[in-house]
Amino acid sequence: MSQRYLLWISEQQPTPEIKQVVFAENFKFLHTNSISDAVSHCLISKPELVFVDADTQQLELVELVKLLRKTCPTSQIVTLVDSSQSEIASKTINNGGAVDYLLKPFFAEQLKKTIRNTDSMKHGFEDLIAVSTKSQQVLRLANRAAQTSAGVLITGESGTGKEKLAHFIHKSSDRKDKPFIAVNCAAIPENMLEAMLFGFNKGAFTGAVNAQPGKFELANGGTILLDEITELPLDLQAKLLRVLQEREVERLGSHQKIKLDIRIIAASNRILREQVEQGAFREDLFYRLDVLPLSWPALRDRVDDIIPLAYHFIKKYGNSEFHISKQAEDVMLCYNWPGNVREIENVIQRALVMARGVEIQAEDLNLPQCSPAAAAFCATQLKENKKQAEFDYIYSLLSRFKGHRTQTAQALGVTTRALRYKIAAMRECGIDIDAIA
Repeated sequence: MSQRYLLWISEQQPTPEIKQVVFAENFKFLHTNSISDAVSHCLISKPELVFVDADTQQLELVELVKLLRKTCPTSQIVTLVDSSQSEIASKTINNGGAVDYLLKPFFAEQLKKTIRNTDSMKHGFEDLIAVSTKSQQVLRLANRAAQTSAGVLITGESGTGKEKLAHFIHKSSDRKDKPFIAVNCAAIPENMLEAMLFGFNKGAFTGAVNAQPGKFELANGGTILLDEITELPLDLQAKLLRVLQEREVERLGSHQKIKLDIRIIAASNRILREQVEQGAFREDLFYRLDVLPLSWPALRDRVDDIIPLAYHFIKKYGNSEFHISKQAEDVMLCYNWPGNVREIENVIQRALVMARGVEIQAEDLNLPQCSPAAAAFCATQLKENKKQAEFDYIYSLLSRFKGHRTQTAQALGVTTRALRYKIAAMRECGIDIDAIA
């Protein structure tokens, strides 16, 4: 097994308790109070986890996290902050690329839990790729949900990977060694759903020649995913509600109650609240399920995940020698991906067959209505849109603080020097900064 490193960046010497927790989690401990040394550690040791203390004085915290994210793109970064610095901690996540923060002072058990949660996010599993800010935010919420036994409701378009996210929650929880049972409510005939979910005894109905446990029984102790739950008929929704309330189930043809210790995750490609308003879904069941809601974004809304997903599927179906040309990447970034992750998997499989060498070209993708020339323009526009959104945000803050540079820089979580560079770039684009009072 290769050596795993945890880098701790702090002005203060870490306590023996901190080191003991790190060693117990099978990491080699690296500590520095120097930014240059931290960068060297990132380049040489490639630490899996990086903890950054807000007491580091050489750079503002958000700028330091951005530097580390650029230097250690594969590392998971956690900031250590005081309770008064929660706003800065949020900026390190939303703007800097950190995955979590830990409030000081903390106990050894809290540090251990953070390391384990962050480590599970780092490794993930299967086809769950989360590089973009939006998908990382959902993954952080899912990771926190996994540490409880509360029900989770996952919504998102078809093909986004809702089942993968549910499996991630299960694998990140204390139930990870217990069963994970997924039931697609839309794929089972309505007259078989009840028997499939709750099980049945011999002779319970015509054709029941042997007793069979239901999906709830099979998942006992673990997690059950009820995918496309809006496909359940109303009478079965009432029976499901009773199971959720009583935490027990009866097989068809039996009066014996089976106690359940189970986490229930529901998923749907529809908005359940709208289904409730239309009378297609029970309101009381909705509130039972909607304890911890998660919305898994469509692929077009997490563009930064597209190319990493493509390489993931190249590795899965091809080999590491294949790579994607710049023109093909532009085409992929331009495309809308109505079929989401499921579609990009199919496209890569096809491209691996069509490729005439180890480089996948734009024509190998065979994506409709997306010429290479249009794709290159679209990729440029995407970058410009991101830059324009950033400029609009800076302009709104400058207006809010009546042109005060220091207050604006503090709100952005950057240095005043960094803000000056941004303002100079805005002027070059024709934005009249001087018009702000």
